[in-house]
Amino acid sequence: MQRRLVLSLLAGAAFAAPVRFVWAAAPTATDNGLINQIQTYLNGLTSLTANFLQVAADGSTRTGKAWLQRPGKMRFQYDPPDPELLVAGFGLLVFHDPELSQTTNIPLGETPLGILLADHVVFSGAVTVTNIDRQPGEVHLTLIRTGKPQAGSLTLVFGTNPLELRQWVVMDAQQRQTRVSLYDIAPGGPFPDSLFTYQANTPTTGGG
Repeated sequence: MQRRLVLSLLAGAAFAAPVRFVWAAAPTATDNGLINQIQTYLNGLTSLTANFLQVAADGSTRTGKAWLQRPGKMRFQYDPPDPELLVAGFGLLVFHDPELSQTTNIPLGETPLGILLADHVVFSGAVTVTNIDRQPGEVHLTLIRTGKPQAGSLTLVFGTNPLELRQWVVMDAQQRQTRVSLYDIAPGGPFPDSLFTYQANTPTTGGG
């Protein structure tokens, strides 16, 4: 079950039936200004480290450490005794489950996280903003790949003072969601390429 939940986080399309996402109302000038502000923030975000809490659709939780280096690189290392590893880099997202001796490779551009890790984040054209939800101290921005709603949606959650990525939520067509919250966020990097490359029989790293 845990493997299915992690893969749902990575590639919502694998488990989602076709679904349509549309704006409840046309974006306002204020909405567009906020979208542009978030684009600028993400394109200026180069690297960070953080601890994370992952909450799956069944309520189960997992923790670990994350490294992010834009564009295109991320590493999720789960806390012991969880042996699984998730690595994004060089156009692939790799999930390794040593207990099952299975490694899954998915093109990064086919995953919701590929939107966040794109070379240049643009919330138009290939990506469509479907909703903006403002809450006290937070803004939630929901995205899909244009023309591919069956690939699922990605909601990015930002703190607003200052603007900071705090969380993302992947939702599938059955309204099952996987939520990843970041905390103890700190700037870091540049990190070595080896951190974002899965190699069999190589111990996981604690560096950062």
